[in-house]
Amino acid sequence: MSQPPRVAPRSPNEALKPVAPPAPPPKLRRRRRSPFIALLSGLFTAALVLAGALGGGIAYLDSRSKAPGPLANDRVLIIPKESGVTEIAELLQREGLIEHPWAFKVAAWTSGKAASLKAGEYLFKARASQKEILDVIAEGKAVEHSITIPEGLTSEQIIARLQQNGLLAGEIIQIPREGAILPDTYKFQRGSTRQAIVDRMTRDQRRILNEVWAKRPADLPIKTPQELVILASIVEKETGRADERPRVAGVFINRLNRKMKLQSDPTIVYGLVGGKGTLGRGITRPEINQATPYNTYVIDGLPPGPIANPGRAALEAVVNHSRTKELYFVADGSGGHAFAETLEQHNRNVARWRQVESARREA
Repeated sequence: MSQPPRVAPRSPNEALKPVAPPAPPPKLRRRRRSPFIALLSGLFTAALVLAGALGGGIAYLDSRSKAPGPLANDRVLIIPKESGVTEIAELLQREGLIEHPWAFKVAAWTSGKAASLKAGEYLFKARASQKEILDVIAEGKAVEHSITIPEGLTSEQIIARLQQNGLLAGEIIQIPREGAILPDTYKFQRGSTRQAIVDRMTRDQRRILNEVWAKRPADLPIKTPQELVILASIVEKETGRADERPRVAGVFINRLNRKMKLQSDPTIVYGLVGGKGTLGRGITRPEINQATPYNTYVIDGLPPGPIANPGRAALEAVVNHSRTKELYFVADGSGGHAFAETLEQHNRNVARWRQVESARREA
């Protein structure tokens, strides 16, 4: 068996020789950076930082604009005409709707609504946020008021109502002809012109008249839309009850077909006072026989024009009149009328009405 070679022992006085470290790798020559690239890099970095800050600022302002505002209760506020973003923002702060005008102006410009802000009268809800306030003004959601024109008023009386309404502005160029206005409820914003309301009323009347006229029956003894308005105005003045209009219209249609005088008391009044609309007292016996162009106790057929402005229901009552043989009616004391086919029946109804009148005078 062979023995491994023997290593001679190292002398204790023999020193360890240091091992030389490996040579460092050769230095790489650094390429010099282009100044233009460095500038672009710096600008890009600055743009990223600025965009981040701007985005954060916009996000913060957006969250703040949606937060509930300081307004404690619902409030109506008028934004004057010719008001710019700055004036509106300052007004909103003075009235306690917002806290910081600058924030409102920034929101208006960044949202693109600064040029859309409209003057007007606005209702703001309690705790309305800045965004809600901005949206209301930009969309022009102004408070709407209304004016009701009752059926049966003359054009002169209607114009007087418009003149008395302090929320409307401007003058009326000309009083519309009798019967040219449609009685109804009309909505408008503060500062709307009176003439604009009149224009709407006359435009609506033409539209409704055309609709009703197109549905007339072939046997209607009315030849023109104007004649329809004339008879409807008489029906309107004779009764205020919706259920009676077709029946009253039927009486007048029957009389026209028989060539009888209409004998309508309201035509006497209009012949005496015209557009004033009311006599202020009862009709006297001499006035019944007083000749005027409108007095249907004297003239034959229809008067030359309407005696009031009828509503749609009265126009439709003439076209869809009751098909009866009735020729007379008189007040019955209960707000309605008693109808009759013969003069004998009518005279009995008149006698009952006179008893009612006499009892009322005594009371």
